[in-house]
Amino acid sequence: MVVDHLRDHFGVEPVCRVLDLCPGTYYGRKRRPPSARTQRDAVLIEQITDVHQASYGTYGAYRVHQQLRRQGVQVARCTVERLMRAHGLQGVHRRDRQRTTTPDQTAPRPPDLVNRQFTADRPDRLWLADITYVRTWEGWVYVAFVLDAYSRRIVGWQLADHLRTDLPLDALEMALWQRGRERPVQPGSLIHHSDRGCQYVSFRYTTHLTDLGVTASVGSVADSYDNAMAESLNATFKTELIHRRTWRTRDQVEYAIVEWVGWYNHHRLHTAIGDVPPIEYETTYYRSINTPAPTGAR
Repeated sequence: MVVDHLRDHFGVEPVCRVLDLCPGTYYGRKRRPPSARTQRDAVLIEQITDVHQASYGTYGAYRVHQQLRRQGVQVARCTVERLMRAHGLQGVHRRDRQRTTTPDQTAPRPPDLVNRQFTADRPDRLWLADITYVRTWEGWVYVAFVLDAYSRRIVGWQLADHLRTDLPLDALEMALWQRGRERPVQPGSLIHHSDRGCQYVSFRYTTHLTDLGVTASVGSVADSYDNAMAESLNATFKTELIHRRTWRTRDQVEYAIVEWVGWYNHHRLHTAIGDVPPIEYETTYYRSINTPAPTGAR
């Protein structure tokens, strides 16, 4: 209130005189107990702030509202929007993406078995792979991700200071190791989809997929829509983690990715899977078919 802001400098009555306000009205309002709405707002903003901070400051009003509902807090989304706006809380927004994989026009290319249909009826039916980059004071570093299309879970990732085929191969090996601890991928049951980057169509990479019994699928040249889900993950990674600070070293980036991937898989709400975290979504699936859930899905 204006009077509260100026009273220490000019006094209550002079300020009220300028504002054409009766001092008694001001004092009466100060003595009046907070309204039920004001008291409710005070409780809600603490809960909203806790959820916003737990998301590393990435959640906007929609996801904050969904998380509050999961916690049993009954509140309208418009109320969340109003309180976040009043207290300067907001989510993060994506920037445009730049490409990091270079198409190899000469390498033999597996067919596109996905055809932009990024859906699966269970985990480990379709994995999506791509590479993105991070600028640090030490130079560029590159990050390869492997994403499960069913649950949006990051099943594998790797970081390196080069773009050789070893980078996505290491991410693939992490994915296979992670799934092997839970439910080994059955040969012939999994499609691995990527863009036409030279790393993914290289002889080493495609041969390794064949040896594993994984079917390779590659999108068309220079068409981001053919690997849209993997590129969407890259954009989320950049928006929620990378673009919000300056990175000094490769190690600093690596430690941050470890923490972010853990939060992403276990806690981040994903609209496409019903506003639940990926591991919770997988756990629900395995319970629905009356088999034990993977040990990592807890």
